[in-house]
Amino acid sequence: MFEDLITGAWQSVVFGMAGIALMAVGFVVVDLLTPGRLRELIWIDRSSNAALLLAANQLGIAAIVFTAIFTSYGEFGKGLASTVLFGLIGIGLMAGAFYLLDWLTPGKLGELMAESEPHPAAKVVAASHFGAALIVCACIS
Repeated sequence: MFEDLITGAWQSVVFGMAGIALMAVGFVVVDLLTPGRLRELIWIDRSSNAALLLAANQLGIAAIVFTAIFTSYGEFGKGLASTVLFGLIGIGLMAGAFYLLDWLTPGKLGELMAESEPHPAAKVVAASHFGAALIVCACIS
């Protein structure tokens, strides 16, 4: 019984590290989608648009990681591999949704996300990011 506890704790740490790494990749992707440095846009310039986009991205990745772990294979290695794979797919789809929405709408979404004044487009972009993540979640289960 103690061995199961140690195994579960170790697997939690590994899955947690994988989830945090995927969220870091998501941060980098959002940083690439927006002009300037995302850290400065949010924490210094206080861009609520960039913050909303990043929040939707991070919650979407967390939902994918949660779903992948929850429906994980009986084998730890397969479960971890599926978590990373579906996480990367989700990040790619979120970026693709951003580019598609940018193509379909006037202006440049990246520039709108960098503005300090709230813009309604930020809500649409955030919803498309989270929606893409939910689609991946549905495909996992």
